[in-house]
Amino acid sequence: MGVGGTGSLLMLGFLAVVAWPTPAAAQAPPEGCVACHLEIGDDRLVTPAKEFQEDIHAGKGFGCTACHGGDPKAAGMEAMDPAKGYIGKPGRQQVVQVCGRCHSDARFMRQYNPALRVDQVAEYRTSGHGRRLLEAGDTKVATCTSCHRAHTIRPPSDPRSSVHPLMVAETCGACHGDAKYMKGYPVPTDQLEKYRRSVHWKMLSVKGDLSAPTCNDCHGNHGAAPPGVSWVGNVCGQCHTVMAVSFAKSRHAKVFAQMGSPGCATCHENHEVTEAGDEMLGLGAAAVCTRCHSPEDRGGKTAAAMREQIDTLRAEYDKAHTILQKAEHAGMEVSQAQFELNEAKNALVKARGPWRNCSSVERVWRSRW
Repeated sequence: MGVGGTGSLLMLGFLAVVAWPTPAAAQAPPEGCVACHLEIGDDRLVTPAKEFQEDIHAGKGFGCTACHGGDPKAAGMEAMDPAKGYIGKPGRQQVVQVCGRCHSDARFMRQYNPALRVDQVAEYRTSGHGRRLLEAGDTKVATCTSCHRAHTIRPPSDPRSSVHPLMVAETCGACHGDAKYMKGYPVPTDQLEKYRRSVHWKMLSVKGDLSAPTCNDCHGNHGAAPPGVSWVGNVCGQCHTVMAVSFAKSRHAKVFAQMGSPGCATCHENHEVTEAGDEMLGLGAAAVCTRCHSPEDRGGKTAAAMREQIDTLRAEYDKAHTILQKAEHAGMEVSQAQFELNEAKNALVKARGPWRNCSSVERVWRSRW
């Protein structure tokens, strides 16, 4: 879309604001729209009328004309007179203006939900979706109603909502997981498939941890955009703060930046983030170190040595644990030894993170066992 197209869109928005009722008048008296649509016999018109009864906007007292325009007092087809502001089904480029008319008005929104942000439209304009729609005229990209299903909008806390944490991946995947729909865009379409194999999805769907990350936690909501290579660590670090600090001090942080590699995602992937384990370290088949290092280079040898130390620590712990179990079953008092063994286990956990502590951990371990 060129300059002229953008100007036309802005003019359309201006005319819409002039023609439609002001936000203060959005709570219209009972409308005849639903009565007609329920009796018309066409599912395309009946279904929205039925569904809207449970929409959060209906619950707040808004009617059809709040979004579609028209005369709520008229009983017949004259209710849909364009001269009275009727626009029918908003076009994809109109949707942002229609929703933003209320949702960008802080004074108006304060009446209904003071905590709800009112910068969604401003953020959308910065997103990959918004820029393609408003600057390139690409009407295939997501708009408000692509994620917030028209006539069935519910708060994110409602399990039936399309933006409930358990539903976000499905909502985004409706487009991004459809290879046919995404044809022509330089974007992979296996993100949803990979995410469903991730530890994040396991925590969310199996363990019921609704704070576990889904699409919008990493990409943003209305300002959705892929994290830049240089700030993937900042995104992951919102949750993994300790690891983020350790990584920032590591040699890899500087090297990855020089290589243009996306920090955490270089080793842990982005969508298919699996649970970290010892097998990721070293030169084995499942090791991530081998993506950059070989058995002959310094990094490869260091990785192999690190894995050997970790395996040794784990083997020593297992050996000590077995001895204590036998002693306890034989009737010996092992509470103090068990306490120290738990400390050794904590040391092993810590050793898997900042490797620089492993040598000191091993010394402590061997002094006790």
